[in-house]
Amino acid sequence: MNYREAYEEWISNPYFDEETKAELKAIADDEKEVEDRFYTELEFGTAGLRGVIGAGTNRMNIYTVRKATQGLANYIRKVGASDRGVAIAYDSRRMSPEFADEAALCLAANGIKAYVFESLRPTPELSYAVRKLNCTAGINITASHNPAEYNGYKVYWEDGAQITPPHDTGIMAEVKAVTDYASMLTMEKSKAEAEGLYVTIGEDIDRSYMEEIKKLVIHQDAIDAVKDTLKIVYTPLHGTGNIPVRTILKELGFKNVFVVKEQELPDGDFPTVGYPNPEAAAAYELALALAKKEDADLVLATDPDADRLGVYVKDAQTGEYHMLTGNMSGCLIGEYIIGQTKEVKGSLPEDGAFIRSIVTTNLADAIAEYYGVELIEVLTGFKFIGQKILEFENTKKGTYLFGMEESYGCLPGTYARDKDAVAATMFLCEAAAFYKTKGKTLWDAMKDIYERYGYYQDHVESITLKGIEGLEKIKNILETLRKEPPAAIGGYETLAIRDYQAKTVTDTKTKEEKPTGLPASNVLYYELSEDAWVCVRPSGTEPKVKFYIGVKGNSMQDSVEKSKSLGQEMLTLVKKLI
Repeated sequence: MNYREAYEEWISNPYFDEETKAELKAIADDEKEVEDRFYTELEFGTAGLRGVIGAGTNRMNIYTVRKATQGLANYIRKVGASDRGVAIAYDSRRMSPEFADEAALCLAANGIKAYVFESLRPTPELSYAVRKLNCTAGINITASHNPAEYNGYKVYWEDGAQITPPHDTGIMAEVKAVTDYASMLTMEKSKAEAEGLYVTIGEDIDRSYMEEIKKLVIHQDAIDAVKDTLKIVYTPLHGTGNIPVRTILKELGFKNVFVVKEQELPDGDFPTVGYPNPEAAAAYELALALAKKEDADLVLATDPDADRLGVYVKDAQTGEYHMLTGNMSGCLIGEYIIGQTKEVKGSLPEDGAFIRSIVTTNLADAIAEYYGVELIEVLTGFKFIGQKILEFENTKKGTYLFGMEESYGCLPGTYARDKDAVAATMFLCEAAAFYKTKGKTLWDAMKDIYERYGYYQDHVESITLKGIEGLEKIKNILETLRKEPPAAIGGYETLAIRDYQAKTVTDTKTKEEKPTGLPASNVLYYELSEDAWVCVRPSGTEPKVKFYIGVKGNSMQDSVEKSKSLGQEMLTLVKKLI
């Protein structure tokens, strides 16, 4: 069936509702739009679904959500796990509650109990709930930090992490096998509730989740000492973080938490920010204005599903607020947790591990080496950190100390298996309190880290390539770089090439090959001279090809200049391939 035939099927089949048909009839004369909505099925990948909200096979709507859920239900039945239920959460985006109910009622119609949160909740709480309720799986309706027109559907397995092999490929195959939309099951909500197949959850899980996070506090004494003077500005960017973040800070005793009122309430249109991403400086305009007014020590922002945390910290000497990258804030928290755990307990576990993704800063390696703990690399995606935690539990070998990825995500404990901005907020505020008792700011602590370990600088560049043509161009970029690897990038000699798709690491001088030791992934990584590196990978959530840049300089300014220069050289190289 070609895209035009699929379009005609949707506007003529009585299975599809009238609102859907009206939306599609309105674009009848826009051939490019019709093609984009129907040229393919919205792909269910290893992270689930993500796409623009709207009618069509290549859009997020109740029918594509139902299709994904029918495939998930088929897989759950296939592995004989339909008796344990599925936890479902959702964020503040448009259609999130509707998509959550659609998923729940499809599961119910398949005889699988759905535990649905009563209102929006952060992603890490869904991860926690899966294990707390002993569920087979979890579903989270969110598009994280994407623009307002997007929504998504993430699937978790029984360990609380997003799906990994073999479950990811198994579920993907079952979703792909669902070809007839009219064959997908659903039922009335009242009937599902009456039969005990739709169960509403909320406060009990909230309380338990909060208590697990609070158990991780290292220096309550430091919090108590400065709780009346430390000033914190926080914005949930219209997302799910408002209640849990404010609750945890209040319960720990912090008195001066100033919330950006214009961004406090959930709103899927994100009216005050064009892009609700804590990585984007533009998202902090209102928060920084409030911080300057209140003379705040730090500024915090969580993304819509509250799994990622952005940070600005104040330089007490200049009064300037410095933005921390995800690498910086992650290493700041990691250094604090590992260092203070050793200080308080006198030692660290012999099998302690600091886990990071392959595109995360080498500063993490230096911290791990300093404290004598193992540094473990995993593929991009926090689910692989969750997978390592599960491996530690199953083998009884390895003690998880901290895990992070460069995209503003980290996890300080094992109560959940996804990154947690609520817990990250708690630890940054605790660290701010601890350093304040020592006469230092978080910015001072960050500078101390650079002085101890070296001036590592990391950043990300990207090229956006939308539509069918864009996908082809991204594919061509990776293929060309594989066939014609650069001997040098921006004056740095290429020492080794990691091709994660081929699962090989090749020494460019000796041509010696060794295995990466990781699953196959469409990623290229160049180990360069002078401790520099570049990694190339297509984004898993946006129409982009991303370039991760890492350097080590002699000073802050030197490292920033080197990082910027290397990034521009990489962009210049790649643009020639488009």
